[in-house]
Amino acid sequence: MAFKVLLTDYEFENLQYEEAVFQESGLDIEFIKAQCETEKDVIAQAKEADAILNQYAPISRHVIESLENTKIISRYGVGVNTIDLDAAKEKGITVTNVPDYGMEEVSNHALALLLSWARKVTLLNNEVKKGNWDFKASVPIHRFNKQTIGVLGFGRIPRRFIEKVKPLGFKTVAYDPFVTEEEMTAVGVHKMELDDIISIADYLSIHVPLNKDTFHLINDERLNQMKRNAVIINTARGPIIDEKALIDALEKGIIAGAALDVTEVEPVTSESPLLNMDNVIITPHSAWYSEEAMIELRQKAAKNIVHVLSGEKSPYALT
Repeated sequence: MAFKVLLTDYEFENLQYEEAVFQESGLDIEFIKAQCETEKDVIAQAKEADAILNQYAPISRHVIESLENTKIISRYGVGVNTIDLDAAKEKGITVTNVPDYGMEEVSNHALALLLSWARKVTLLNNEVKKGNWDFKASVPIHRFNKQTIGVLGFGRIPRRFIEKVKPLGFKTVAYDPFVTEEEMTAVGVHKMELDDIISIADYLSIHVPLNKDTFHLINDERLNQMKRNAVIINTARGPIIDEKALIDALEKGIIAGAALDVTEVEPVTSESPLLNMDNVIITPHSAWYSEEAMIELRQKAAKNIVHVLSGEKSPYALT
């Protein structure tokens, strides 16, 4: 009897990489492709699935409780905020992600946003195109070695980001409640508490996962603790920042700017004030992307399923 593998939803032009992994596995796999949008859609499709491959469709407690045969839920990407991990664990279902596929890409993108803001590249480009050939449009710009970058999170991506930033001269400090001071000191990073970092950072780069503890981690109270010249860089998840509070802080000059690859609602709405602010850079949740990263993501997400259906433990198991 074939294993039923359900792909809940996808935005790829084809599924050649996933299909190749399943074909080469030696397992008898029936690969079912769907485009689920709601819990109801997933329940209708997934009830008898042995494995679920998930992009954005909600895998809630209600969905998980309806599953009869599922052994693994494999998510494309690092974040697993689409999946109720507690419910999966209670039901004995393995949940996997792909935490390392975009490490270079996301850290590079965070660096690109940092440099664009620190040297006012985007601002000056726009000014020149409007006919203003004057460096004074960028005032003030400061030397990197006079500035501090606060990094929230100390996993694979932020560590790689720090490795790339440090040679430029920035002082780096980091917050991560799950990493010891000794671990950070070993790579030349000063560990600090969240509110202390927020109060001293010239640039605040966000790399924490989205969960109940990090939802609106950056809120009105914390924005008001920041320096007036501070810039927030977010390549993690949009809801980590209270976007209404961020817009208010930007409009009132409480902080200097933001460089965002993610927003609280995606795609960002055409009515969002962020789109009309010269002190905001926005890219369309593209930090993860390179051709190589996309292939690696898709292959590893499929291989997670093969591991578990073969009776093995996935190296990326979260439950």
